[in-house]
Amino acid sequence: MSDRSDLSAIALRDARLLVSPVETVSSDWIDYNGHLNMAYYNVLFDRGVDAAFETFGLGPDYVKVRNMSFFTMEAHTCYLGEIGAGDRTVTTFQIIDHDEKRVHYFEELYRLSDGLLSATSEQLAMHVDMAQRKSAPFPDDVSERIKETATSHQMISKPDRAGRVIGIRKRSD
Repeated sequence: MSDRSDLSAIALRDARLLVSPVETVSSDWIDYNGHLNMAYYNVLFDRGVDAAFETFGLGPDYVKVRNMSFFTMEAHTCYLGEIGAGDRTVTTFQIIDHDEKRVHYFEELYRLSDGLLSATSEQLAMHVDMAQRKSAPFPDDVSERIKETATSHQMISKPDRAGRVIGIRKRSD
């Protein structure tokens, strides 16, 4: 996770949030509109999840050592502000809920230069036994680390954008 020394422009909602390492936007990620392509917002969120989940013991060697992993079951992204080539970014991570097999979490993507909240992502991940390709409970040690973080994150207010439903609002005239 980030050492937080680069976060002076960001007003974190809470110091208990997990913060990813800094990522720099590659020029290859810029689309024909001159800003970060929507797919790469998700790359940045995915890297933020990887960093957060590594703190729970779900890092790169987890699949090799335990033959288990986690899959994203659902994701909802809101694009709020443009990011360009060379911009340095971080994501914050907050557990909203969890159980023995799943983690519901919320991420916010920030541009470091000015603290712009560029996007949010709300996701649900499922723990999976790779041999059976079916959901499975987290091992006790991983479950305990998730519970510790979740307990800390319960003290943080739920993000305003969490739980949003997509749709076109009808106006009554």
